[in-house]
Amino acid sequence: MTDPAASVLPSLSSALADIVARTKSTVVSVHSHRSRASGFVWKSGLIVTADEALADEGEVSIRFSDGTDRPARIAGRDHTTDIALLRFDGNSTPIALSSVMPDLGSLSVVVAAEHGVTTAALGMVSLVGERWRSMRGGEIDARIELDVRLRRSHEGGLVLNASGQAIGMAVQGVRRILMIPSATIDRVAGRLETHGRIARGYLGVGLQPVELDDGVGAMVMTVDRAGPSAAAGIRQGDIIVGWNNERLSGVRPLMRALGPDSVGSVVDVTIRRAGEPVRITLTIGERAEQ
Repeated sequence: MTDPAASVLPSLSSALADIVARTKSTVVSVHSHRSRASGFVWKSGLIVTADEALADEGEVSIRFSDGTDRPARIAGRDHTTDIALLRFDGNSTPIALSSVMPDLGSLSVVVAAEHGVTTAALGMVSLVGERWRSMRGGEIDARIELDVRLRRSHEGGLVLNASGQAIGMAVQGVRRILMIPSATIDRVAGRLETHGRIARGYLGVGLQPVELDDGVGAMVMTVDRAGPSAAAGIRQGDIIVGWNNERLSGVRPLMRALGPDSVGSVVDVTIRRAGEPVRITLTIGERAEQ
């Protein structure tokens, strides 16, 4: 009787090797100061890599799988989504990112680079969740966790599904490996390419959640005298209870409303001051680059 593994395993092995071979030319090593990471060609002349693995100073260089070294410069970086964009002179064929979401339990391949030498690691998609916000406030289109071994220098590596489609970037999370989905990469990298940074809304207040008899609120603990809240008349001790005519459900939803598209928008804020309701019109500012 023929052993099914005798035909299935070699076929699977050949298919995975072919997937890596077709992708390796788009994956690079990223060298910055004393840091090492991986990245991939997002557009001709542009490399996407993991922001956290990128040094804060010094020159940046990239090495392709054929051993070619090229200097690069930071075109923009977003700490909140762990995405950085590098620009280099020269032409290189980019990888086509796919918006296909992986299934729970499906196989994934992380293609990275070590000093220009292509590496590959086989893993499994261990979690597929909804859109979420990182601890630094970045909006990630889906929570994807991978059961795979990832070295620090392989952060920024390309994640492929079993069909060979590029579906995201591998990064190290807190005690787990995360995948930044293609939709997030295209959205953030596109803004970095155009503006060099991701704008964030700014209220100019420090907030503390408080329990109220009829719900929750956000108490104003500190006020930036030069910020938009001070300009609108909000004071220390005020309690924000409403946002654009909707009841406030907590501080976190309020922070989520301060995304890139919020800058410059006008909102109606309902506060309680000494127990009395007050309505204030506020123009959201832009958080200064840190």
